[in-house]
Amino acid sequence: MSKAKVNFPHLGSYNVAIEHIITKGLDCEYVYAPPITKKTLELGAKYSPDFVCTPFKYNLGGYIEAIEKGANTLIQIGGTCRLSYYGELHEQILKDLGYDVKFINMANASFGNPLTFYDEFKKINPKINVKKVAQATMLAIKMVEVIDKVEDFIRMNVGFEVEDGSFEKLHQEFLEDLRDINDKKELSYIYKLYMRKLKKLEVNKPKNPLKVGIVGEYYTIMDEYSNHYMEKELAKRGIIVERWMNISNSVVHNTAKEVKQSIKNYAKYDMGATSMYTIKKAIDYAKDGCDGIIHVKSFGCTPEIDTMPVLQRISEDYKIPIIYFSFDTQTSDIGINTRLEAFYDMIMMRKGVK
Repeated sequence: MSKAKVNFPHLGSYNVAIEHIITKGLDCEYVYAPPITKKTLELGAKYSPDFVCTPFKYNLGGYIEAIEKGANTLIQIGGTCRLSYYGELHEQILKDLGYDVKFINMANASFGNPLTFYDEFKKINPKINVKKVAQATMLAIKMVEVIDKVEDFIRMNVGFEVEDGSFEKLHQEFLEDLRDINDKKELSYIYKLYMRKLKKLEVNKPKNPLKVGIVGEYYTIMDEYSNHYMEKELAKRGIIVERWMNISNSVVHNTAKEVKQSIKNYAKYDMGATSMYTIKKAIDYAKDGCDGIIHVKSFGCTPEIDTMPVLQRISEDYKIPIIYFSFDTQTSDIGINTRLEAFYDMIMMRKGVK
């Protein structure tokens, strides 16, 4: 019996860790979909319901491109919003299009019962070794934490690099080397090696640079194509970007109970998905002296729409400017950059007045 050829949707830099679970834990072949492009979105939008949120369209387009590259097994995750329904809809759409693939819907699994993940993994490879899967998963979690630490450092410094592209070049080399690790010792070595390299890169950082906090919807905030490379655009303007939302903070080190308590003056109930974290970090960024806050979401993301009136209150209470971006298939780079430029001019003038 040949190995399953497995694809997982693009999600920032984390596919390196996903690949480790698939290849080293499940003993399957991992199929990377091509990098997300306009074609990916057009493919997804063509076969998606009109008013579904944009990540659905990116994922569907990516699945089709992965199938064209040979994938025969697709994985979809669950979530605390409409994401939990994506799997069944994606599966039905792909069947209607005539694609004969196995679909693994991780919305059927629960973190409260780890055995449910094992049940889903067995659908990919019935002969899996429990110990191998557990070891690969634990190492992948550590990889995620290392990826987030490295990218946090880059956000703090990339806007001030002396040599254009030096941080991006090292970042790509780091991700490529991560693909070859086999244990925690090798992971630790790679992390320390690249942190030393990153710290040696020449930067010209002013004493009191502009600093912006980014909050918002899970997928769009982490996938650079989905948010039109917003972090890079901010870095070009010499801005430090603070972005708490990543897998380490929101999943691995889940603090939902503490977060709910900390935002009680602004929100009594959890509005779903990333809403509580959006409110919490907006408050933190305002208190920590950020010069502005950027809120990003996909069009139609209900939980994040619900946070917007709360964010306005935070803006008024802490006298901090907030700008809102909603992304869909028709979003224009020119429109985004024009608004970012105006926001930059405003926060720069405000900082100059202080």
